[in-house]
Amino acid sequence: MTATTTDISMTDQSPTSNLNGYSTGERAAIIFSCMLGFALDLYDVLIMPFLMGSIQGSLKISLTQVASVTSLTLIGSVIGGALFGWLGDRIGRKQALQLTLGVFAAGSIASAFAWDYTSLAILRFVTGVGLGGEWGAGMVLFNEAWNKDRRGLGSAFIQGSAVIASAGASIVGVWATTSFSTEWGWRIALLTGGTPIILMIFIRFFMPESKAWLQFDRARKSGLVETAKSANKSTNTLLLMFQGRLLPISIMCLVWMMAYMFCYYGIVVFTPTLMQKSLGTPPEVVRNISVIASVVGGCSYICMGLLNDAFGRRFGALLPGLSWVATACGLYAFAHVKYAGNLFGFPMFWVYIAFVIGNSALGVVGTWLSEIYPIEVRSTAVSVIYMAGRGIGSFAPVVVPLAATAFGGELATGMLIVAPAIALFLTMTLLLPETRGRELAAAGRAA
Repeated sequence: MTATTTDISMTDQSPTSNLNGYSTGERAAIIFSCMLGFALDLYDVLIMPFLMGSIQGSLKISLTQVASVTSLTLIGSVIGGALFGWLGDRIGRKQALQLTLGVFAAGSIASAFAWDYTSLAILRFVTGVGLGGEWGAGMVLFNEAWNKDRRGLGSAFIQGSAVIASAGASIVGVWATTSFSTEWGWRIALLTGGTPIILMIFIRFFMPESKAWLQFDRARKSGLVETAKSANKSTNTLLLMFQGRLLPISIMCLVWMMAYMFCYYGIVVFTPTLMQKSLGTPPEVVRNISVIASVVGGCSYICMGLLNDAFGRRFGALLPGLSWVATACGLYAFAHVKYAGNLFGFPMFWVYIAFVIGNSALGVVGTWLSEIYPIEVRSTAVSVIYMAGRGIGSFAPVVVPLAATAFGGELATGMLIVAPAIALFLTMTLLLPETRGRELAAAGRAA
């Protein structure tokens, strides 16, 4: 009995892949490109909270409108995830990565020249489409090239570049809005989002294509593997990830990622505003808190990467998830304690530290998803799940102010709307299959 592509989900994955053909330089180029790409991606999202006030004053729009711009960016990333994820499975991880970076950079630069709410919303949506494919293409390529016993640590380094993004966003955001006029500060900050153009050039000349994908593509074209087309099934990889034994797994992965992203954006987007406007924290102190938290978060990513290589993917998500439980408890207990001049005596500082430790659960996501899915749909599945999560996360910047209004106008109370998402994330973490040590086959089973 022959196996189709949708049958190779859980057991994967024959040890036929030839992943030892990468030079040290090629491996270095892969992880460098993935780290920088993800950092630039997240930087472009995280800088927006620091620009909200300037954008409001410059374009004469409301807080709800400027928050919705972030939502539209994240919604655009869902479309980009599906589009560039599909391209990654059809034309290769490297080419898809270059295309998505080009759209990302062009949208970010154009956003700096927006003249009203509508133009800013449209241009940030386009930026989001570009953002959508970057993570999936890079993360899949990395996992297909890396040692299976060290994927957790390598993935943690990539995701850990989020701390560079967070620190960079806070430094550039505060610098631009305090050094320039209300009209120009946010525009200069958004122009810095055009730097992926440099990364595109580096990838073009130095980063290799995934050898696993090249091997699969050759086998697919020569008819050595049974494809969906030959099995009279859909050639749409987006549909294939919801067929057969992949269906329940894909649903769980989607809920898992959506819960993570809703919690993440429900807190990270509003923390600077909470600290400055509600708790009287000076902007430079908020910047210092962000930088310190970034260092702590980076260390947490590395520690969790080592732990999920040693004890499994589930452990690498569950332990940080429990830190988010502490975050929610801290928000409930201390969100009304104002800054009194002592950083380490400021309860919200420690709440935020707990939050960034919880964020390191993201370090296991790329590897866990890549190990769950077969190569035929891997790029599509990883991109779509991650970006669909972002899509749900995009509602958090809108839902939190509405919840705050409904509960008496307290921003911190509105942020606690993320508590059910934390519970969902932990539940799905316990239900997903453990995949540590799984080989990532270069092709499907023979027909």
